[in-house]
Amino acid sequence: MGRTKPGTAPPRTGLPEELALRLRTDHGVDTTALDLALAASSPVSFRTNPLKPSPACGTPVPWCGVGHVLPDRPAFTFDPFLHAGAYYVQEASSMLLEEAFRVCGLTDRTVLALDLCAAPGGKSTHLRSLLTPASLLVANEVDGQRRSVLQENLWKWGHGNVVVTAGNNNHFHCLPGTFDVVVLDAPCSGEGMFRKDPHALTQWSPGLVQQCARVQRDLVDVAWRSLRPGGVLFYSTCTWEECENEDHVRHLLEQGAESILPTAAPLGVVTSGAPGLGWRCYPHLIQGEGFYLSALRKPGPWTPHDASIPARRSSSPWSEHLVDPNGSHLTEHKTILHAVDVRWQRSLDALMAAVPVVSPGIPIAQPKGPVLHPHPALALSLLLRQDAFPELDLDEPSAIRYLKGEALPALDARGTTRVVHRGLGLGWMQGAGRRWNNQWPSAWRIRAAHPSVTRVSWSSIPTGQDNSE
Repeated sequence: MGRTKPGTAPPRTGLPEELALRLRTDHGVDTTALDLALAASSPVSFRTNPLKPSPACGTPVPWCGVGHVLPDRPAFTFDPFLHAGAYYVQEASSMLLEEAFRVCGLTDRTVLALDLCAAPGGKSTHLRSLLTPASLLVANEVDGQRRSVLQENLWKWGHGNVVVTAGNNNHFHCLPGTFDVVVLDAPCSGEGMFRKDPHALTQWSPGLVQQCARVQRDLVDVAWRSLRPGGVLFYSTCTWEECENEDHVRHLLEQGAESILPTAAPLGVVTSGAPGLGWRCYPHLIQGEGFYLSALRKPGPWTPHDASIPARRSSSPWSEHLVDPNGSHLTEHKTILHAVDVRWQRSLDALMAAVPVVSPGIPIAQPKGPVLHPHPALALSLLLRQDAFPELDLDEPSAIRYLKGEALPALDARGTTRVVHRGLGLGWMQGAGRRWNNQWPSAWRIRAAHPSVTRVSWSSIPTGQDNSE
C-alpha cells in the first residue's frame, strides 16, 4: 500500500482536492506551495556508514549527522562504494529517525530492537548504526522478495548482531514484552511519495486510506504488545493522513503511552497539532519527501537484559576467522553457519521458537559440496578478521567488472581470496590458475548498461572512461 511498483496508468498532477482541503483546514498547510514542490524534481540524498570508509559530500541533512543531499542524481549503480555498504541511498525525511533516537534515552544501552516492517532496509541499517555494538537488531519482513533485498542491504552494511525474520502479527503476539525498541514504518497510502513515485498519486483514494488505517492499527497493537516496560516505539509513515498517523498515537496515549518527541522540531519539520502527536515533513519546507514520525515510551521501569553467557556454547573452526572468536555464538541454520553475540543466545532461542527466523545472525559459511566456504556476507562484515584470508585490492574498473559477475585474469590464482576496493571488502574469488572465478552473488550483480549520467563525485574514473565492459 503506497509502495507498489508503477503501473501503466498515466500520472495525475496536483494534490487530490479532498486531501488538499484536509491539509489546509486541519493542518494549516500552504497547499499551493506544496503543489509547486511536488511538481519539481525530488532531492537526492544518502546516508554514510559510520563504520566503513565512506564518501562525504553535498549539503548536510540537518537531523542526521551522516546524511547528505546531492544537487543531482549520479550513477550510484556503478559505484563500488555502494555495493560495499559504505553508504545507503535514502530519502532525507526518513533520516529523522536519528534525531528521534537521540532524545529517547536509549543511546548508551544494550537493547533488543525490532524493525517490524523492515524492507528494503533503510531504517534497519540506520537503526543498526544508532544502536550500541552489543545490541541485537531483529529485522522482520513477511514478503519473501522484499526480504531478500533487506538481507542484501543488511549484510552489505556489515554490522554484527542482526537477525532476519519472516513473522506475521500472530507470531509476534507470542512475544509480549520482549523488545526494548520497536520501529514500525507502516505500509501507508503513500501521499508523501507523490513527487518521487507518480504511481502513488494514481493509486490514491479515500478507500485506500481507510484500508491502510485498519492494517496499521493491527500493526501498532502488535508493536506495542511486543515492547518491554520502558521500551520505545518509533512509528512512521510516508502519508499525511491523520487517521494513519495521529489517531494511532492517540490510541496509544489512551493506554498510558508517553510521547517523548520534543515540541520543538528540527528546522523545517512541523510539530503536529497538539504537543506530543509527532513530527510532519512537507516537501515545500525541507529537502525531502512527505513523512510522519512519532516516538512513544511504554509505562514502567526499564531493566537491562540478562547479559550472562549460557553454559551451552558452539564450537567451530570458523570462529577463528572472526575478530572476537570467543564472543560469537555460531548457529547452523538450513546448512548455513551464522554468528551472533553469545550474550543473545537465550533471546535467539526464544525468538526461533516463536517466529520464522531466516538468518539467526550474520551468515559466515555455507556448504559447496562437502566443504564449507565463506558466505558472501562475511566478506562485507566487520566481524571478519582482516588477516583471515588473502586479499586482492581491485582498482575501480576491475571492481566494476567483478560486480558484473565477470571472471578476472590471473597468473597463478589459487585458493579463496577476498576482493577489496579502496579499503572496503566486497566479496570472494576462487583461484583457477590463469583466472579468478567470480563468487559475487548473481542476484546482486550489476545488470544495467553503461551509465549515461554523471558518476558519483568521489569516483576515481571520469565519466565515459570506464573500460570495464
